[in-house]
Amino acid sequence: MIAQPPAPVPPPMQEDSFLELLAETLAGVEEHARSLFLQRFFRNIAQLDLSESQSLASWNQILQQQQQLSDSLGRPVSLKTAMMDVLVANTQLRLPVLVEYDDYRKLQINAATDGLTGLYNRRLFNEYCDNEVNRARRYNQQLAVVILDLHRLKEVNDRNGHLKGDEALRLAASTLRKTLRASDLAFRIGGDEFALLLPETDSEQAAKLCKRVRALYESQVVTLELDMTEVTLDFGIAVLPNDGEEKEALLGLADERLYQLKFAGRVNTSRVIPIETPQARETAPPVPLAVKPAAPRPVPVALPPAPVAAPTSAVPRTVPQPAPSYSERRKWERVSLVGTRASATLSEPQKTAMVLDLSYGGVALLVDDTEELPPQFYATLHVPILPPVRVCLKQMYATKAEGGRLRVGCAFIS
Repeated sequence: MIAQPPAPVPPPMQEDSFLELLAETLAGVEEHARSLFLQRFFRNIAQLDLSESQSLASWNQILQQQQQLSDSLGRPVSLKTAMMDVLVANTQLRLPVLVEYDDYRKLQINAATDGLTGLYNRRLFNEYCDNEVNRARRYNQQLAVVILDLHRLKEVNDRNGHLKGDEALRLAASTLRKTLRASDLAFRIGGDEFALLLPETDSEQAAKLCKRVRALYESQVVTLELDMTEVTLDFGIAVLPNDGEEKEALLGLADERLYQLKFAGRVNTSRVIPIETPQARETAPPVPLAVKPAAPRPVPVALPPAPVAAPTSAVPRTVPQPAPSYSERRKWERVSLVGTRASATLSEPQKTAMVLDLSYGGVALLVDDTEELPPQFYATLHVPILPPVRVCLKQMYATKAEGGRLRVGCAFIS
């Protein structure tokens, strides 16, 4: 009698191979990370709401059951079979059906990504941001959080149609993918807003990256042939730990700096609000300044790039002149800074004055009536949330104020 060859063992199914690979990978992961992953794994693949410890215990039981079944049957038993056996025996699986891996991956991708751009969505951003902030604090590392938005997207939609607007958004996502490192994460968190998480990145490195993203986007957006200009990406940066160690504080500051750049940058898009160290600011030339008031949209405020030399000798102050009256709307909106502790350090005389309001073209100061100011003088403006800026001012008018003081209106000169 001729011996019959043993029946061939059927090749493993795709989902079986995936589960075996998963088990092999998890074996080399530390326990906390493994339990956290398994908790999400059971929730997504079998609709089970287990704690981290329960998830880890169930997984270990599945591995033991696979080994016992294989030993008793004398042939390999798939991890999927062992999983079904354990979950059903523990009455944890209400419906004894596991999602096919391809379907599971589609559900997972759809739940985590933005359908238009393919970037991660806001839900995943909140999750990853919490994790990265905690990791950066634990290991004493820097983390840059960046908020970007697509400037003038609404106008693109209104003038060119929403299809062109969608193309502009997809181009922004493509630009981010081309520019970011493998460790960086990009998200679309709103209609025209994007966010970046840049691990182990300081403010200077983050600013350089954002400028590259912006330059690349501006060079490519012209291919869309939009019926407008200045379609670009504005950005704001906050870095842990220098700017805060809580997610809310970092996001709030990044958003503030985004609006500073958004409106100050319209004067000169090549110049951005500095976020360097105070020592670097002392030697840096003045830059455009922006203030975000309580109104729905911040009002732009820009300062000249380089002041001319101011006279060194003071001259007697003339009789106070009334503030100019306007029969038409002011050319530049005035932002009140009363109550914000905004101040100006005057070079001559060396005094500190209160800043009453600020606009694109100038500033109003509150000084003592006995002080004499020269027609032109230097001053360093200290405005909340902005770096100190040194400017050259020219007196335009002076009017009496309460308490025997003067309101002095000054224009920025260059």
